[in-house]
Amino acid sequence: MFLFLSLLILCAPLGGQTSLISCYNDKGDAVDWFYIYKLPKEHGGKSPERGEMYLLMDKGSEGWTEGKGTVNDTTGALGQTVGQLYSQGKNTEVAYILYNDQPPTEDFGDRWDDNSGSRGGHTKGVVLVDKNQGFWLVHSTPRFPPPRQEGQYYYPSSGVTNGQNFICVTYPLERFQTIGEQLQINQPDVYDCDVPESLASLVPALAAVCEKKHLPSQVFPHFKPAANRSVTLTSKGGTDFISFAKGAAFDGDLYHSWVAPTLQTDLLVQFWVRSTGVLPSDCSLGWKVLDITLIKPGETFSFKASQDHSKWAVSPGEAGRRSGGGWVCVGDINRNEAEEKRGGGTVCLQDPVVWKAYRTAALECEACGGGTGPC
Repeated sequence: MFLFLSLLILCAPLGGQTSLISCYNDKGDAVDWFYIYKLPKEHGGKSPERGEMYLLMDKGSEGWTEGKGTVNDTTGALGQTVGQLYSQGKNTEVAYILYNDQPPTEDFGDRWDDNSGSRGGHTKGVVLVDKNQGFWLVHSTPRFPPPRQEGQYYYPSSGVTNGQNFICVTYPLERFQTIGEQLQINQPDVYDCDVPESLASLVPALAAVCEKKHLPSQVFPHFKPAANRSVTLTSKGGTDFISFAKGAAFDGDLYHSWVAPTLQTDLLVQFWVRSTGVLPSDCSLGWKVLDITLIKPGETFSFKASQDHSKWAVSPGEAGRRSGGGWVCVGDINRNEAEEKRGGGTVCLQDPVVWKAYRTAALECEACGGGTGPC
């Protein structure tokens, strides 16, 4: 019995300070990266949990798999990963940053216009890291996650009705200085953070982001970030991701003005179309950036883009600037006029399995000049 209990303790992913800070899958295994597609609530659906179901894909999988339980469960991939924040207590060896342009600390009522609230970066994410490694989670859910002082993980009702996307990547400590610099460019709205002295000297850019949390997001008096920057971030397991970060000074559409020409590929883009000033599909500048209108990830039901709050992009074909499959980008900014003048970004991966999972999800797109058809 003693041996059995000892094994349980050793295998528990949330074992306090002795466990690895990492992305975790539904099985409780530490993983290099994962993607989650939180499905929208079906119109007319009677199940209260329908809007909390999700699809999961992690490194080594063959595509989307049905998630374990719901996104509100602490035993699922999202709950186990973000839940590490609340199990740390006042750990002076762990740094974290929670940022969201629609934070849980503000009341937005029933407004669903992404241009409401702060005028800082249109960014949402979680950073959690110790002296060895950590994770960066980029997502699209308003009011998520709860501040650490609430003491427990839960998924907010604000993220239930519509579809949402998450990308989590496990990185070694040395990557988090670069991640902090990317966040400075994004100008995020930080609503909860702590970078203790033991880590501030190792990741000063993260400390700078945290220190400015009580000032307007646009104010970085001692640091003048670039208008935009793309960098390669290599995960702990050796996977290369490209982080695109733009600030307000970039003053342009992230996808058409920058990501498509940089990756040298056309893009199909899913974003929140129920905001004002939505940008139509654009075939100028040599690259086609088409707005997705109908989606069906995995073997699930299909739904309109107006039911999906996710922000992701996929190349129409597998050809890219390098071999290895097509491109998939998951981020936190939309295609609309207001957000051309706000910070935001996306994280891109060239992988055949991930590409197929997202490419087959894009069923119909808006053509340049109007009308819709197969993507």
